[in-house]
Amino acid sequence: MQIIIDRKMPEEAKKTLKGYGDLIELSTSGITYEAISGHPDIFFFQSASRLIAAPNLPGEYFSILDEKKINYTIGHLPAGKKYPETARYNAAASENFLIHRTDITEKKILMDSEDKETLHVKQGYCRCSLLPLRMESFITSDEGIYKALKNRGLNVLYVSPEGILLPGFSHGFIGGACGVSDDRVFITGSLSCHRQADEIKGFMNCLGYETVELYDGPLFDVGSIIFLN
Repeated sequence: MQIIIDRKMPEEAKKTLKGYGDLIELSTSGITYEAISGHPDIFFFQSASRLIAAPNLPGEYFSILDEKKINYTIGHLPAGKKYPETARYNAAASENFLIHRTDITEKKILMDSEDKETLHVKQGYCRCSLLPLRMESFITSDEGIYKALKNRGLNVLYVSPEGILLPGFSHGFIGGACGVSDDRVFITGSLSCHRQADEIKGFMNCLGYETVELYDGPLFDVGSIIFLN
């Protein structure tokens, strides 16, 4: 298994994650602002069948994708320097829904998701803020997304972003701290450091997930963890 991560992920977390697959550590310079410069969900959207990559992803990573025989296509628009252009690839997808601020969504993402219902939300950093799970269930740390999903009748847990680390900002978001592979939800940090730990664990357990805490410390927004089988 290949796993795309931010190179700035805590070393302890990387060490744990290496037990599950080969790491592709993402790092860029001069493309977007420093805090998110290595975030996978800024440069990639993961559909059911392939990755959609920003065209300004550094060439060395396209070489790695080719070498690993990872199925991908290249989007039309670059990941931008400032918001909202930074969030063009930061859509979230479940089995039946594509959720994003759709006026900024890269067109190839929309094309790849034509079989899904599109839910427009105000938050551009949708994947950062939202963790899609099985059975159309979600965890989010954005109140607007929470309301939109609730209004659609979906199963959603709101988790406060307070205490989720993102260097350079007052906080990060729950989606950016996590990744899903089969029956496991990988969390960059220990849930015991978050005041809603019991709620989060209970929600995961009801959906049949095992939680894997990657290191013993605060939750850390690493721009999502992308697992490629």
